[in-house]
Amino acid sequence: MTDYASILADIAMRADDDALPADGLPARLSQREIDRAERQLGFGLHPLLKAIYRDFANGGFGPEYRLFSLTGGPTSEQAVDSYLRARSGYAGTEWAWPEGVLPIMTWGCGMYACVDCRSAEGTVLLFEPNPGDPDAAWFVDSPSLLEWFEHYVNDTGWWIKAEEGEDLDEMPPWPESRERAAR
Repeated sequence: MTDYASILADIAMRADDDALPADGLPARLSQREIDRAERQLGFGLHPLLKAIYRDFANGGFGPEYRLFSLTGGPTSEQAVDSYLRARSGYAGTEWAWPEGVLPIMTWGCGMYACVDCRSAEGTVLLFEPNPGDPDAAWFVDSPSLLEWFEHYVNDTGWWIKAEEGEDLDEMPPWPESRERAAR
């Protein structure tokens, strides 16, 4: 089991710097609530994501539109509901949602940051459906969830560079999207 104390402390310091709602961050989830969410999903959360929801907050912080609550909570979208809705709503279509890929945040305009909970690293994926091609809608945002949160903490993510007008190299496509959607 990995110790995530250092990144959780960094996230806490960064979240304190962000303009948070007056009532602060949503309360942490109990292990029992996380276990219930994992049963609903049908897979376990990546260990860092689990540590965040259990040891820090039930969403409400992070880049741009902020992390979804895992379940319940004050955010308008919850990760569990978003995943279940995507899996059932697109099942059997060319837009079928990949199994084990949990949406954790919206970027707006139909785009989502998602964690591949089946990968050891917790690869962070960008779902970008706007060009209209389901075979070209999934990209590797960050090779690991840890790295993605380090980008948030240090203001080095692609979203900061894009905001500053920097041209970005294209993100690599996620080659597993079609195979995982068929499951």
